[in-house]
Formats: sequence, C-alpha cells, structure tokens
Amino acid sequence: MKTHLMGAAPRALCGAVRAEGPISSSDVKAAIEKVNAAFEEFKKTNDDNSKKADTVLSEKLDKINAAIDEGQKVIDDHAKQIAALKLNGAGDDNVIGEIKRDPEYVGAFRAHMRKGEVQAALNKGADAEGGFLAPVEWDRTITGKLKESSPVRENATVMTISTAGFRKVFTDRAVGSGWVGETAARPATGTPGFNALDFIPGELYANPQATQQMLDDSAVDLEAWLASEVEDEFSRQENIAFLSGDGANKPFGLLTYVTGAANAAKHPFGAIKLKNSGTAAAMDKSDALIDLIYDLPAKFRANAKFYMNRLTQGTARKLKDGDGNYLWQPSYQLGQPVTLAGHELVELPDMPDIAANAISALFGDMKATYLVVDRLGIRVIRDNLTNKPYVGFYTVKRVGGGVQNPEAMRGFKIAV
Repeated sequence: MKTHLMGAAPRALCGAVRAEGPISSSDVKAAIEKVNAAFEEFKKTNDDNSKKADTVLSEKLDKINAAIDEGQKVIDDHAKQIAALKLNGAGDDNVIGEIKRDPEYVGAFRAHMRKGEVQAALNKGADAEGGFLAPVEWDRTITGKLKESSPVRENATVMTISTAGFRKVFTDRAVGSGWVGETAARPATGTPGFNALDFIPGELYANPQATQQMLDDSAVDLEAWLASEVEDEFSRQENIAFLSGDGANKPFGLLTYVTGAANAAKHPFGAIKLKNSGTAAAMDKSDALIDLIYDLPAKFRANAKFYMNRLTQGTARKLKDGDGNYLWQPSYQLGQPVTLAGHELVELPDMPDIAANAISALFGDMKATYLVVDRLGIRVIRDNLTNKPYVGFYTVKRVGGGVQNPEAMRGFKIAV
C-alpha cells in the first residue's frame, strides 16, 4: 500500500492556513477544495484500515485527519470573522441599542489613557464603582472578539442588561382544559405553577500593562491594543465558564446542568438529559448518535447542532450509517457548514475528550438552551502608580449565564 499522502496532504493543507489577519474568499475556497480532496483520501484509507488494521495506515489516517482539521479551521475562522464584523456594525453609528457614538467622549477617553487627563467630557462616563466606562465602540469591539473565539456566545441567546441581573419566569403550563356542552357548567381548571431563575453577572477582568513611552506614541492604536490584550483573558475565561462554571461570581456552565451534575435540579424543567454511547470509553456506534438526535424534541431539531472538540470530531469522522455513508460531511462551498448526520457541527475546544463517563458531545438548539447576560458597559481604571514605569488598565466586564431551557439540549455520555 502506497503512503504518498502521509506527508503530502497535510503539507498541502497547511499551506492554506493563515494564522492571523483577515482571511480572503480565495483562501476559503482553496481550503474547501483541499478539505474535500483530503476527505476522499480519508474515506479510502479508513475503509482499507477497517478491513485490515495496519500501523502504517493508522498513522496515515491520523495525518490526513489532522490535515482536514487544519483546513477546516481556515473555513471556520473565516465564518467567525464575518460574524464578528456583523456584530461590530460595519460603520453603523447606532452602537448598542439607542446609544450613539460620541466623538467628544472618545477623544477624552484617549487623552485619559495616554496622559491620565480627566476632561469634562470624560466625567459623564464615570462609573459609580470606580473608573470610566469605555466608549461604546470599544465595548462592542471587545464583545466582537469574544464572539469570534467563544462558540457558546456565538450560538446562544445573548441579552444586554443595564441592571444588576435578570430574572426569567417559567411556567409548568398546567392550566388544564375540558370539553363541555353549550349550557354546561365550567368549573375552574388547574392553576399553572410559576418558578423564577436569576441570571446574575459576575465580574470578568483583565489588567494589561503598557509603558508610558508606548502610550506617548501617537501611532499606537489604543483601541486595538486594549481589545487585543483583554481578548485572550476574557475569551479563555468565558469558554471555560459557559461549559463548566459553578456560578460563583461566574456563569453556570452547560455541563453542570446534565443529569447527575451539580445543577441537575436547579432548573424547574429538570436536567439536560443524557444518551449513552453504548461502548465503554469509545464513540464507535453511529446508531448511538442517531438515537441522540431523535431523543431531542422535534420542535428543537430544526436549529439543533452538534458541539464537540476537535479530537472528538476526528473520531466522529469515521462513523458510517447503515448504508455505509459517512455521517461527517465537509463544507462543499463557501458559507456551508460541516455537518454530522445532517446537522451542523460546531467546535467547542473545552468540551471533554472521549473517555469513560465523559460528556464528549452536546446536541441541541443552543439559542433556546443557554442565555448569556452582558451588563452594559466595560469599565476601565487607569493605574500609573502600582507598577511603575508601567501604566495598568484594569478592565472589567460583567457577564453571567445559565441554562434557560434544558429541554432543547441533549448530552452524549461515553459509557463506562
């Protein structure tokens, strides 16, 4: 058996990857073509390996799998950049709701960042808890970067509030009804029960440092610098919290609501139900994924997606249906997502790997399932005293989150 693709296919796809900066349509088209070509080779190699397990074939399969992942990342990153551009408004002056761009305030804030000067225009942005509110353009830029790197935020319902928290009321719909004749008595029916859940934002912070010399350089784009500095910290913390956060000054994570987890009884509708993989410490049964899909109520399946990390995707890529067709299908054209069993597949880097007792995949309507609550405004405190000669910018954003409807999601649990 020839192994000419062991190096060639991965290297070809690596050439299509752009580590940073905007990704052009030509880059995406090239990546799509290479992913599809590599997937054809993947299917052939996987079929050969299934007939006769071979170390060389297994290594080849792993390399082609990695090459597909790398090419797919180009496609996914392009889609995220488009989503972030849409969020950032493409020049629209209506930045957040009815709040308008204020050039005078932006200028005053820049002067404060560079020199520590407090102008009259800046005082109207003073926060009761200390510091100044970042200009709304900066607030949206940072949120855009979070959306670009936080798949839960991108797919969930996101609500911006101006109060300390948000309360959502739930009803058990136990109204009751009955059939009656035209003149028959109409006794009272059952009274519905009501429950409420509070979504309280916690404080998410970063404290980037810069020298005064850097701030004195008028060529430095302070907005871009601050946004890029806080992006990594904010997005890393959000990604973790939206999946496994314990609610202590942070969001309640999705995985804490599954059956048997810490918040399984928190929601009045119950826990996120689990389906078993059927094989100990493995995901190798396509029927188990099909069962997962059809266990979700029909009203949520139209917008349902799979959520798993890249390693789990590599395993899912090998699964076939009863007719020998692969469940995983690549993007065939620009704007078309990767699918698994006909449903879009989203990468969540912080999902658990395949292991006994792990929840290695989620399937459902994330928008109906999870609520992200953003407190309006990002607060920045300038500190030029604590760590001389550096100037610190203590940046705070208040973010909360939790499950608003567990019925719209299912978890895929790997058997023990």
